Amino acid sequence: MSRTRSVAGSTGPHRRSLLAATGAVALSAGAGYALWPGDGRAAAAEGPAPGAEEAVPASSRRAPAAPLAPYTRGTTLAAAAVPRRGPGYRRLTEGPGWGRVVRDELAGARSGRTARRTTLAAFVQLTDLHLIDTQHPLRLEYLRSADVHAWRPQEALTVQGAVSLVERVNALRGAPVTGSPLHFAMTTGDNTDNNARSELEWFLTVLSGGRVTPNTGDPRHYEGVQNSGLRHYWHPDTALRDTDKQLGFPHLDGFLAAAVREVNSPGLNLPWYSTVGNHDTMPLGCYASHGDSRLTELAVGGRKLMDVPAAEAHRLQQSIKKATDPGGVRYGDFLAAHARAARSVTPDERRAPFTPAEYLRAHLDPAHQGLGPVGHGYSAENLDAGTQYYAFRITDDVLGVSLDTTDPGGHYNGSLGTAQLRWLEWTLRENEDSVAVVFSHHTSTSMSNTHPDPARPDERRHTGEEVAALLGRHRNVVAWVNGHVHRNAITPHTGSGGSFWEISTASHVDFPQLARIVELVDNKDGTLSLFTTLVESAAPHRTDFTDLSQTGLAALYRELSLNAPGARTDLAGDPGDRNTELVLRKR
Repeated sequence: MSRTRSVAGSTGPHRRSLLAATGAVALSAGAGYALWPGDGRAAAAEGPAPGAEEAVPASSRRAPAAPLAPYTRGTTLAAAAVPRRGPGYRRLTEGPGWGRVVRDELAGARSGRTARRTTLAAFVQLTDLHLIDTQHPLRLEYLRSADVHAWRPQEALTVQGAVSLVERVNALRGAPVTGSPLHFAMTTGDNTDNNARSELEWFLTVLSGGRVTPNTGDPRHYEGVQNSGLRHYWHPDTALRDTDKQLGFPHLDGFLAAAVREVNSPGLNLPWYSTVGNHDTMPLGCYASHGDSRLTELAVGGRKLMDVPAAEAHRLQQSIKKATDPGGVRYGDFLAAHARAARSVTPDERRAPFTPAEYLRAHLDPAHQGLGPVGHGYSAENLDAGTQYYAFRITDDVLGVSLDTTDPGGHYNGSLGTAQLRWLEWTLRENEDSVAVVFSHHTSTSMSNTHPDPARPDERRHTGEEVAALLGRHRNVVAWVNGHVHRNAITPHTGSGGSFWEISTASHVDFPQLARIVELVDNKDGTLSLFTTLVESAAPHRTDFTDLSQTGLAALYRELSLNAPGARTDLAGDPGDRNTELVLRKR
């Protein structure tokens, strides 16, 4: 038995009754702490090992010992959105499902395993939801004058799209391959888009349940680029012949009023955990500017820049890509220099950036508990230590580890500090008899940013290559699940002690707007298999331009993302990056 106590509760007769208590047993900040059910407070353990043996298990479900009936309805195995043929703006329709690809680079797939296998864990990964406050004064829409894909026409509908994804997860009646109940959902970062309190409130409400009004500023009407009169933005409500309408984008009377109307989310019907991304940590996902009062004042203030010359937009975009201004000092100067060109909008304190501590407190708020666990993985110990990483029990035999790969020094790519890297090593070693699934926002190839952490200037930062090497030294690691790159990609890794699969999933803001179900099974032949199955939101594939209901807007969100000018067409990945069986040796 692992030294970290399981939080897998007894299997009950109904999903919503399975969470009798909403605490989670967690390892946070490199010390052993147990979250006791119901209060979200950390109880200190003696010594470095977790002292959670007496904690009441809760927040996950024990998978059945034997395979159940597969359930593929609503997954991309059954059907997937495809564009209809034709030039210009492309309408979506329902197309054939994507088949499953067996990948055996790490171990051979042995015959007869289907009849032998038992389920160890099953969960859903949501990633890069990017809930967007489109009227926020700090947004970078004006970069579109230099780069057409710097602004997306679908951005006003992120809340409706996320609610539809929640509805899809809730409609699943079991895991696609094994029929196992789903243990939990994990969001792997960039839950918000601009580190804004408004966006954080919307994200937590969408996942835990409740009503959201995706509007800030003037409650009576929209104040953003889509009614600005500037031709390089799609103006759905007006007759303006903007550049997107010239490509076939529709005229939709009432679109903006519908986009900021109240939305109702049922909340996920299973426990969910949270992992932090760079857009959750820094304004614009790249500026380490929490000590800069100028950006906070601009965020909540009454001026919004919507248009700059293409040459200036290009220079700003290059400074972001090359991380020449990680603290956002020159960006503040840039906004000050263009103050006269900024337009008047209604000030709103809800647009203020949130700090890491505020991010943690919001997760621990009982108003956002949903089906738990309390804190959604984060604990009061995280608050005390100033950390956003933790470990948790999925089942008695499976450990989950959530990392914080954001670099507080600035820039959108990530890294790990030495303290967290040592904690990760210790956690895997102390739980070496458990299968381990690691979650992060960044991929191994996007952890190339080693700017010093301003709070820990003497601490070394470590790249994705170093993290992959560490995971490869531990034979119990089977998967590293992440996002950030907005593209489906599955990569085998072989290390000095074992091998594991890196599973990167596309975003829910860019087409094809996907989430992923992962099932871990023991084949009872010396191998394990990870089954990955992609799912779309519950919105219909076909859109109706006259339907501006919550569901109709969610469908339109998907179709607009397909047609976004400059959007990449390879984000679904190859067939071997989508619905798969990933085989590896059991260590």
